[in-house]
Amino acid sequence: MINAFIYLLITSAGAYLAFKERLLSQSGALAACLVGFCVLIGTGWQGFVILGLFFASSSFFSSYKKHRKKMAEERLANTSRRNWAQVAANGGVPSGFSLAYATTFNEIFLYAFVVSIAAAAADTWASELGVLSKGAPVKITNLKRCTPGTSGAVSIFGTAASAAGAIFISSAAVLLFDLSLPVFLMISVYGFLGSAADTLLGAFVQVEYRCPACGVLTERKEHCGQGTDHTSGVSWFNNEAVNISSILIVSFLCIITSWYIT
Repeated sequence: MINAFIYLLITSAGAYLAFKERLLSQSGALAACLVGFCVLIGTGWQGFVILGLFFASSSFFSSYKKHRKKMAEERLANTSRRNWAQVAANGGVPSGFSLAYATTFNEIFLYAFVVSIAAAAADTWASELGVLSKGAPVKITNLKRCTPGTSGAVSIFGTAASAAGAIFISSAAVLLFDLSLPVFLMISVYGFLGSAADTLLGAFVQVEYRCPACGVLTERKEHCGQGTDHTSGVSWFNNEAVNISSILIVSFLCIITSWYIT
């Protein structure tokens, strides 16, 4: 009971600081507090550090060279100040696996926990750094050059950033949880594949709109002060749905793989 109270104080303080630094909205801070509490309960301070590394690196790269990301942000439905939906999309799955690990003490759920964060980091690093690539990205549906920030687009720089994000989280997990080399490789690979799954879902399933005023393709339902027109994708399958789906896919693949290497 005392530990739970301390955990709640720690997560509340962290969420409040993130809110004051304008990294989280009010709803995002509340969601982050819940996610952090679940992770502390399930995987202890080690899991909380891994979650913190993801959030800190994601926040840093979101603000890094922000003036060069204005064009990409015109396409995005969300801002760099994360709300509850964004926090839940990236932190909901890790929270669930963390609690599953606390309940069963089965290391497979620990691996899935780390993979889910590695996949979130890989996608975030790719998104935030990929838009800074000197060359225009390529849309995987037609292999044509497109505007930075386009869902389902890839670049060499963004792909490298994705791999770096997955390796960053998996390396931290090795140090904090004393994981084996095969597990490190599995987490790194599935973390990277989570970003790839995100790209595929973004290209073929994610909703996209067109602004009737300026013609820009965007994830927003409103642009230039008026409603946008639905052009492609499933109407309810937004960026948060893409994120949580891709994370779930690779996390369950990790669970299946873990049966054979542990």
